[in-house]
Amino acid sequence: MLTLTLDGSIVTVAMPTIQRDLGFTSAGLSWVVNAYLIAFGSLLLLAGRLGDLLGRTRMFLAGTAVFTVASLLAGAATTPAILIGARFLQGVGSAMASAVGLGILITLFSEPRERARAIGVFAFTGAAGASIGQVLGGLLTDALSWHWIFFINLPIGVVAYLVARRVLPADRGIGLAAGADVIGAALVTAGLMLGIYTVVKVEEHGWVSPHTLGLGAVSLVLLAGFVVRQATARTPLMPLRVLRSRSVAGANLVQALMVAALFSFQIIVALHLQNVLGYGASATGLALLPAAVVIGSVSLGVSARLNTRFGERTVLLSGIALLIGALGFLTRIPVDARYATDVLPVMLLAAGFGLALPALTSLGMSGAGKDDAGLASGLFNTTQQIGMAIGVAVLTTLAAARTDRLLGEGHSRAEALTGGYQLAFTIGTGLLVAAFAVAFLVLRPARRAERAEV
Repeated sequence: MLTLTLDGSIVTVAMPTIQRDLGFTSAGLSWVVNAYLIAFGSLLLLAGRLGDLLGRTRMFLAGTAVFTVASLLAGAATTPAILIGARFLQGVGSAMASAVGLGILITLFSEPRERARAIGVFAFTGAAGASIGQVLGGLLTDALSWHWIFFINLPIGVVAYLVARRVLPADRGIGLAAGADVIGAALVTAGLMLGIYTVVKVEEHGWVSPHTLGLGAVSLVLLAGFVVRQATARTPLMPLRVLRSRSVAGANLVQALMVAALFSFQIIVALHLQNVLGYGASATGLALLPAAVVIGSVSLGVSARLNTRFGERTVLLSGIALLIGALGFLTRIPVDARYATDVLPVMLLAAGFGLALPALTSLGMSGAGKDDAGLASGLFNTTQQIGMAIGVAVLTTLAAARTDRLLGEGHSRAEALTGGYQLAFTIGTGLLVAAFAVAFLVLRPARRAERAEV
């Protein structure tokens, strides 16, 4: 799971090298990331439900195998088309494996304290994977070549596959007859794929262009059709009862707001370090390393104990408050920022993600029954990917627009870039404030009796 998450960010610092080596155009280069994101985000819900029907362990193993083979193809790519195709296939494998990951944990660990610890480890992989990806991507690209950012997945994938076959229990699922909604699968997959494609192309076409508005409208129609289908189908792909849980619905909304702010924050901080402060690939990755360390330490070391003692809602609110402080600090980052005083404190405040994500994951899975665990897992991961895509598209587009405006007013390139990034951090802070409000108003604290049982 760490490798699947890491793979979404490991290519970011290697992009210039890949462009020079394979002859990508500026527009075509973005598809090294977008191909992965579109396949990953659009197939999670379908993969999660198929895991319930066919067996979650079987789906996890198949996804791991697909991802590993696709990594070999990506590393050996000699043309842009081969690399983009391999990245799409990586996204397919990632969706298959990660969609059922939480479902496997929920069914394996039924005792509350053990489940809290397991979810803490799972949350660490998601929170730290993106940060580690940028560190590892920079080091591998500088020390070896960009090919190794994909080849590194091969030994990990093989070992993970072999260990999973040995330790994960075999399960046959509840059978295709319990929910093989082919029409619903086609509607949601097409709707999500088209929607994510529309979002990632916003920077190229603009928010009010015919391209964006037209495809966005078609995507919404497809997704609306999916909802209608789920309300009327005899064996729906996603039974709407899953969303009746206040905790599940609220947690998914909070997650969308959080990841929209935080994934964009990670990308924009890296851009500021390289484009304004002049950091190289390896230096940028190492500058982000403290965030990964504190997130991992908190999510693995203390989050489970805090969740069992104070309840997930309280811990979630505390974590979001720290993250608001982190992004709020960056809204005034200067052009001549110093790492020790202007960047490092933000990396340390990122510990809030290590508090928030395990608590949010527990809440997001709390309303799922045994037969729907894979579906709820796929829904939670789908929300995460959609939040990332929309957040990056919105914040980077607005930052670029402000940068262009400041350049037109006569500001230096460094000042204009910094002004654009400050706007993005301000909007990200607003998204986190909204996430705090939703968590406070919608998510209910655990009853004392429930805590006593824990």
